[in-house]
Amino acid sequence: MDFAFSPEERAFHKELRSFLEREVPGWYPGIFVLDHADYERAWEFSLAFAKRLAGKGWLVRNWPQDYGGAGASIWEQVLFSEEMVYFEEPRGANYMGPNWVGPTIMKFGTPEQKAEHLPRIASAEVIWCQGFSEPGAGSDLAAVETRARQDGDDFIVDGQKIWTSYADHADWCILVVRTDPDAPKHKGLSYLLVDMRSQGVTVRPIPSLFGDHFCQVFYDHVRVPRRNLLGEKNGAWQMMMASLGYERAGVPFYMEARRRLEQLADALKQQRRHLDPAVAANLSLRLAEQAVEVETAKWLTRRAYWLIARDLPADAAASQAKMFKSEVYQRTANAALQGWGLLGQLERGDRRAPLDGRFLRMFYWCLEGTVAGGTSEIQRNIVAQRGLGLPRG
Repeated sequence: MDFAFSPEERAFHKELRSFLEREVPGWYPGIFVLDHADYERAWEFSLAFAKRLAGKGWLVRNWPQDYGGAGASIWEQVLFSEEMVYFEEPRGANYMGPNWVGPTIMKFGTPEQKAEHLPRIASAEVIWCQGFSEPGAGSDLAAVETRARQDGDDFIVDGQKIWTSYADHADWCILVVRTDPDAPKHKGLSYLLVDMRSQGVTVRPIPSLFGDHFCQVFYDHVRVPRRNLLGEKNGAWQMMMASLGYERAGVPFYMEARRRLEQLADALKQQRRHLDPAVAANLSLRLAEQAVEVETAKWLTRRAYWLIARDLPADAAASQAKMFKSEVYQRTANAALQGWGLLGQLERGDRRAPLDGRFLRMFYWCLEGTVAGGTSEIQRNIVAQRGLGLPRG
């Protein structure tokens, strides 16, 4: 088995890395952790940068040309996603559309839905959010209660979603609703494509440690045209699992972990003479252990992509990758923060804060990594049942 990239893929990677090193400014704090001081500036930068990436044909590089892509290999898209996270995700909230909303529409949508939505994702014209979790349905996603009843050529949606990322900026939402309340809970769900400007949609941001990133969304008698039903009515469960597979494989947290480890290792080299030899040796060992785990997370993720690219069952592999990389991300954040000692706890803006507080922001952000996209407990169940064939506990 050959693990090497092709000459074309290596050339693209080199060009991409050179472009990002040159064009992503040092002040940019990252879209995942937006504090209020630079929120608007960073948001506007990310919108413009996503359009620049789209203009170069990079945003959805592996999509077919008919939908705005370049028809490149999936590995160029993997390399692209990895470098985006390494450079603080400069495309901003435009990662959801290319990573998992677009592929879901491409796989299950009608020709009209594909023609309407995919080119606009490819050109970074629209931002998408994902309406899955509810106050009473998070880990048990099949328990959603947001209802959609059919009324002529429309569905009428009533309910509430929570933890919806960037809903306050989104143009469209890929929304899970219950269309048959009498069916078994996995069999009465449908997928709707909802215009977030529809009458009856109310968005309320949820303040958090790292800024207003999550939102509550209320649907009060919202009319959604029946043509916006994705796939079959009451047949959303398999599509949701496909979406989650794309999501779980599609956010390479390990690349930020890798960058922070590199920065910490550089700092250790510069300060080693000032450290107690035992402390320095212990920290070096900790960094080496984390570097091995980061590399493992990378290859688990690439294995999931390999299965997805061949349309093979990837549920267990995607869950394994998601679980491991989110936990590695947390362990790396802890190692980085501890490596700086008390200085690591200083926030952005303090002149003594290492890397302008990026280690602390990484620590804040990593806390949700083992919850968003499905908790680690859920991922372990999927790996056990679908990957190893073990019985339900």
